[in-house]
Amino acid sequence: MITFDHVTVQYDDTPAPALRDVDLAVEEGELCLVVGHTGVGKSTLLGAVNGLVPHFTGGTLYGRVTVDGRDTAHHPPRELADVVGVVGQDPLDGFVTDTVEEELAYAMEQLAIPPGTMRKRVEETLDLLGLADLRHRALHELSGGQQQRVAIGSVLTAHPRVLVLDEPTSALDPTAAEEVLAAVTRLVHDLGVTVLMAEHRLERVVQYADRIIHLPGDGHARIGEPAEILRTASIAPPIVELGRAAGWSPLPLSIRDARRAAAPLRTRLKDQVPAPVRPPRADGAPKLLTARGVTVAYQGVPAVRAVDLDLRAGEVTALMGRNGSGKSSLLWAVQGSGPRRSGTVKVTRAGTPVDPHAVSAAEARRLVGLVPQTPADLLYLESVKQELDQADTESGTGVTARGLLDRLAPGIDDATHPRDLSEGQKLALVLAIQLSATPEIVLLDEPTRGLDYRAKAELIAIVDALAAEGRAVVISTHDVEFAARAADRVVVMAEGDVVADGPTAEVIVSSPVFAPQTAKILSPAPFLTVAQVREALKGECA
Repeated sequence: MITFDHVTVQYDDTPAPALRDVDLAVEEGELCLVVGHTGVGKSTLLGAVNGLVPHFTGGTLYGRVTVDGRDTAHHPPRELADVVGVVGQDPLDGFVTDTVEEELAYAMEQLAIPPGTMRKRVEETLDLLGLADLRHRALHELSGGQQQRVAIGSVLTAHPRVLVLDEPTSALDPTAAEEVLAAVTRLVHDLGVTVLMAEHRLERVVQYADRIIHLPGDGHARIGEPAEILRTASIAPPIVELGRAAGWSPLPLSIRDARRAAAPLRTRLKDQVPAPVRPPRADGAPKLLTARGVTVAYQGVPAVRAVDLDLRAGEVTALMGRNGSGKSSLLWAVQGSGPRRSGTVKVTRAGTPVDPHAVSAAEARRLVGLVPQTPADLLYLESVKQELDQADTESGTGVTARGLLDRLAPGIDDATHPRDLSEGQKLALVLAIQLSATPEIVLLDEPTRGLDYRAKAELIAIVDALAAEGRAVVISTHDVEFAARAADRVVVMAEGDVVADGPTAEVIVSSPVFAPQTAKILSPAPFLTVAQVREALKGECA
């Protein structure tokens, strides 16, 4: 169905090809997962399938890419729309209508499909993806999982034979991600659709893959069975890392298979006490923020309901919950920029309690720094240097944003345009800008979107450093593996209420939704991360 015949892609402004002599084939009805670190060429590989590369991205394509017999070099994306459907990371960016039913019909209108056929296909797609009850709903009112299913449905109505998905679960909570992946696997198994999917959160998707394309970073690509590729790949989910540490063969890819293989390991670890994931926080740390009865509503509909929250110095808190539970609304209300119907927020600075909502925006930044879900929203100048200089001018604290950036992500050129940075570099730049105001409270809203495992490890090091300086850090996230490694405490929200608040190990292990893979596999042993298991095995050997 998809064939890469000795394909090389070279962009004009890069010293090395993004893809180098890629030679592979993806069969009809196959779900193929594309893995690799950020910046290794995954987007270029996906873009070559529907002709975006090189027709819109520029650069030179050598070799031949064919999809269902069509050469993409001679067929631009508009001539492949009936064969290849593409769904990006953010569904809202791709929507062009107002309601679910209109969005499902739009692609067919562009292809001049007869009205009778359009109606039939819309009904079929609504049933296939479980969207029938939502047909008249406004797109902006849907949850993240529902929006992602609508985005997939909007391309399916054209009856493409190939579906290209770029990080389809990156913005979704665990339950919504399962809904989307169930819909995708149904397309593969029942309709024979060929799916090419790039995803950083491999723990969610690897069990569904028929084969994996691994891009190691030198431009080449390697394709094979998932267990075979992941045994030596530079990037792997926790379940595979645990299998490597325990010496399991073959490597399990699902929790069910791993639990079957883990019985001897659970016996070995039965009496072991895992090392703390994070160094213990000092008892009696002062409260830096106290929120009482915070309520947020939009057009009369409550998003946050009378929430109480205390944040202490040196503490890292993970804020979790399904899409639409009120996490972002709470963060913006605490920072002072967002609406707040009632309640109080007090930040203690120099011994004086101050409400961020009652001071100027510049002063609020000095109290609470917030990095939004899309950090690029705060980047509006032409170069990294201009952004850093502007941050220094606005903060006036004597702490240079350049110095902070060099600590967070060294080596970024002053002349680089902010939009040309990787997702991890954008996050570091915006974090440096916010930290230049020296806030005591740092709020990060979904900071792991678009980050691979290596970049997440770097982010954890940054968060640890902020906590060590005595700041309070709150991370809103759907990434349970990241929360298990990064947070001292977990606060879970649902329908605008706080439904759980406690130490990380207690809160996430008690929930089948939020438990990390290691905890699920080794339960009832109290292990959260692969690193804890490795330490225990080392101690056993010693």
